[in-house]
Amino acid sequence: MTINAATTQRLNRAFSALADPTRRAILARLARGEATVSQLTAPFELSQPTISKHLRVLEDAGLIERGRDAQRRPRRLVPEALKDVDRWMSTFRRQWGARFDNLDAHLAKMK
Repeated sequence: MTINAATTQRLNRAFSALADPTRRAILARLARGEATVSQLTAPFELSQPTISKHLRVLEDAGLIERGRDAQRRPRRLVPEALKDVDRWMSTFRRQWGARFDNLDAHLAKMK
């Protein structure tokens, strides 16, 4: 898989954002639908400014976007942003799948 500089930068930002468990939990919540900062803060023992910093990192990585609904500013997931991550990982997924298939065949021969 050939990766250009722009894709490399997007991957770097995405993996950096995904490295934090709080941000992954926020993404999991947003996968169910958009939510306000207050709604995203509720399940965590973190302050609203701390959650806002996490949201900024996710926005900078292009993984979420800010909407506008009257006075609310709900955040929503940008599923297309994870396509680069999925494409990058698919190479390894295929490679490991083939290795596990070879291991299964080897173990079957040993029986």
